[in-house]
Amino acid sequence: MKKLISIFTLVFALCSIAFTSPAAAAEVANGAKIFSANCAACHAGGNNVIMANKNLKKEALAEYGMNSVAAITTQVTNGKNAMPAFGGRLSAAQIQDVATYVLAQSEKGW
Repeated sequence: MKKLISIFTLVFALCSIAFTSPAAAAEVANGAKIFSANCAACHAGGNNVIMANKNLKKEALAEYGMNSVAAITTQVTNGKNAMPAFGGRLSAAQIQDVATYVLAQSEKGW
Protein backbone atom coordinates (compact mmCIF):
# COMPACT_ATOMS: atom_id res chain seq x y z
CA MET A 1 0.00 0.00 0.00
CA LYS A 2 2.81 2.42 0.86
CA LYS A 3 4.50 1.60 -2.43
CA LEU A 4 1.29 2.34 -4.32
CA ILE A 5 0.91 5.70 -2.57
CA SER A 6 4.54 6.54 -3.32
CA ILE A 7 4.09 5.70 -7.00
CA PHE A 8 0.88 7.74 -7.18
CA THR A 9 2.60 10.72 -5.52
CA LEU A 10 5.54 10.49 -7.92
CA VAL A 11 3.28 10.29 -10.97
CA PHE A 12 1.21 13.23 -9.73
CA ALA A 13 4.34 15.33 -9.12
CA LEU A 14 5.74 14.52 -12.56
CA CYS A 15 2.45 15.36 -14.24
CA SER A 16 2.23 18.64 -12.33
CA ILE A 17 5.70 19.63 -13.47
CA ALA A 18 5.16 18.46 -17.03
CA PHE A 19 1.88 20.30 -17.50
CA THR A 20 2.55 23.45 -15.47
CA SER A 21 6.05 24.55 -16.44
CA PRO A 22 5.55 25.10 -20.20
CA ALA A 23 2.51 27.30 -19.60
CA ALA A 24 4.36 29.40 -17.04
CA ALA A 25 7.37 29.61 -19.36
CA ALA A 26 5.11 30.72 -22.21
CA GLU A 27 3.51 33.37 -20.00
CA VAL A 28 6.91 34.73 -18.99
CA ALA A 29 8.20 34.71 -22.59
CA ASN A 30 5.08 36.44 -23.87
CA GLY A 31 5.19 38.83 -20.90
CA ALA A 32 8.77 39.78 -21.80
CA LYS A 33 7.66 40.82 -25.30
CA ILE A 34 4.71 42.81 -23.95
CA PHE A 35 6.92 44.45 -21.31
CA SER A 36 9.48 45.43 -23.93
CA ALA A 37 6.82 47.00 -26.16
CA ASN A 38 4.74 48.75 -23.47
CA CYS A 39 6.60 49.10 -20.19
CA ALA A 40 10.34 49.28 -20.79
CA ALA A 41 10.32 52.98 -21.65
CA CYS A 42 9.64 53.75 -17.97
CA HIS A 43 10.66 50.48 -16.31
CA ALA A 44 13.80 49.30 -18.14
CA GLY A 45 15.73 46.86 -15.99
CA GLY A 46 13.03 47.00 -13.33
CA ASN A 47 13.67 50.68 -12.64
CA ASN A 48 11.22 53.58 -12.71
CA VAL A 49 12.22 56.77 -14.53
CA ILE A 50 9.31 58.76 -13.07
CA MET A 51 9.45 57.74 -9.38
CA ALA A 52 12.76 56.02 -8.69
CA ASN A 53 11.70 54.51 -5.36
CA LYS A 54 8.64 52.81 -6.90
CA ASN A 55 10.59 50.44 -9.10
CA LEU A 56 9.92 46.80 -9.93
CA LYS A 57 12.60 45.33 -7.68
CA LYS A 58 11.55 42.63 -5.24
CA GLU A 59 11.91 44.83 -2.16
CA ALA A 60 9.91 47.73 -3.61
CA LEU A 61 7.15 45.43 -4.85
CA ALA A 62 6.85 43.97 -1.35
CA GLU A 63 6.93 47.41 0.30
CA TYR A 64 4.08 48.71 -1.85
CA GLY A 65 2.00 45.52 -1.79
CA MET A 66 2.71 44.70 -5.43
CA ASN A 67 4.36 41.33 -4.83
CA SER A 68 1.68 39.15 -6.42
CA VAL A 69 0.45 38.60 -9.96
CA ALA A 70 -3.02 39.77 -8.86
CA ALA A 71 -1.75 43.09 -7.47
CA ILE A 72 0.44 43.78 -10.51
CA THR A 73 -2.43 42.86 -12.82
CA THR A 74 -4.69 45.38 -11.07
CA GLN A 75 -2.01 48.10 -11.28
CA VAL A 76 -1.35 47.50 -14.98
CA THR A 77 -5.05 47.29 -15.82
CA ASN A 78 -6.19 50.39 -13.92
CA GLY A 79 -3.03 52.48 -13.62
CA LYS A 80 -2.36 54.69 -10.61
CA ASN A 81 -0.81 58.10 -10.11
CA ALA A 82 1.73 58.65 -12.94
CA MET A 83 1.22 55.16 -14.38
CA PRO A 84 -1.36 55.01 -17.16
CA ALA A 85 -3.99 52.28 -17.34
CA PHE A 86 -3.31 49.59 -19.91
CA GLY A 87 -6.69 47.87 -19.58
CA GLY A 88 -7.88 49.50 -22.78
CA ARG A 89 -4.72 48.71 -24.75
CA LEU A 90 -3.87 45.19 -23.65
CA SER A 91 -6.05 42.12 -23.26
CA ALA A 92 -6.56 40.50 -19.87
CA ALA A 93 -4.29 37.62 -20.98
CA GLN A 94 -1.53 40.02 -22.04
CA ILE A 95 -1.73 41.86 -18.72
CA GLN A 96 -1.60 38.54 -16.86
CA ASP A 97 1.49 37.54 -18.86
CA VAL A 98 3.29 40.83 -18.23
CA ALA A 99 2.44 40.62 -14.51
CA THR A 100 3.85 37.09 -14.41
CA TYR A 101 7.00 38.33 -16.17
CA VAL A 102 7.46 41.28 -13.79
CA LEU A 103 7.12 39.06 -10.73
CA ALA A 104 9.52 36.46 -12.18
CA GLN A 105 12.08 39.13 -13.03
CA SER A 106 11.83 40.66 -9.56
CA GLU A 107 12.61 37.24 -8.09
CA LYS A 108 15.68 37.00 -10.34
CA GLY A 109 16.86 40.50 -9.43
CA TRP A 110 16.25 41.90 -12.92
